[in-house]
Amino acid sequence: MNELTSTGSARTRAFLGAGLVLASCLSVQASAALASTLFDRLGAPAVAGLRQFCAALVLMVLVRPRVRGHTRQEWAGMAGYGAAMAVMNVAYYCAVGRLPLGVAATLLFLGPFVVAVASARAWHDALLPAVGLAGVVLVTKPGGTDEWAGIAFGLLSALALACYTVFAQRVGRASSGLEGLAVSVCISAILLLPFSLPAAPSVNGSDWGLVVVSGVVGVALAFTLDFQAVKMAGAKVVATLFSLDPVMGALIGALALAESLSAPVLVGMGLIVSAGAVATWRAESLPVLPMPTSTDRP
Repeated sequence: MNELTSTGSARTRAFLGAGLVLASCLSVQASAALASTLFDRLGAPAVAGLRQFCAALVLMVLVRPRVRGHTRQEWAGMAGYGAAMAVMNVAYYCAVGRLPLGVAATLLFLGPFVVAVASARAWHDALLPAVGLAGVVLVTKPGGTDEWAGIAFGLLSALALACYTVFAQRVGRASSGLEGLAVSVCISAILLLPFSLPAAPSVNGSDWGLVVVSGVVGVALAFTLDFQAVKMAGAKVVATLFSLDPVMGALIGALALAESLSAPVLVGMGLIVSAGAVATWRAESLPVLPMPTSTDRP
């Protein structure tokens, strides 16, 4: 009976985590549409820094995290989480500025793909992220004229997203909870001040509105959803479900921009959704790690 209860609980957490990732993908795509209008004038790194700054303010007000009382291990996790956020945002936007959006998204997904493969316990588990990656390739249709600088930024964003996923799980296990997320976003905003501060005087009233909404929706809300999803479903499941981002982009493009979906794109979407569903269903085999106390070692 206990085994059946544990299995049901694991599946419930996995499905709830999948729903949170889906909502996060919607938040990211909506905020990207808002922020993209500022890239040409302010630059992608500045926009990323301003968004992080606004998100940090919102989380500080809502969560009111403690600054004292954290262990050295908790500070290390939050610092790594914040640094991964900063690098991921800047590198990805720089890649988008040099590559087609689909190619940049494909490169970004390599990060959680590596995390999922590395955490696989059997060879057939490793096939799930591979199926998801194949779907991303079909959805985004990468070309062969990519600039090397853009590819480098894309690979850097993938590495940062892999670290982001791992550190999210590490911070999520800590007793600090959402406090860890709020502090991590603040650290990210501080690291990006060299980009955001010089650009701040050039931002007018309407631009600040876009920055604030983009930061709240695309950073504060999306990262909170990701954070909770990792706690519920684990890094492996969430890493595979991050492949929903290109699918969400394709759907938004079709509905809002009247873009047609070709047969390869539809096949890719099917592969991605299928891989995510199977990964969620198989989450019952993932270990449920206890929440550590302040004296536990990672």
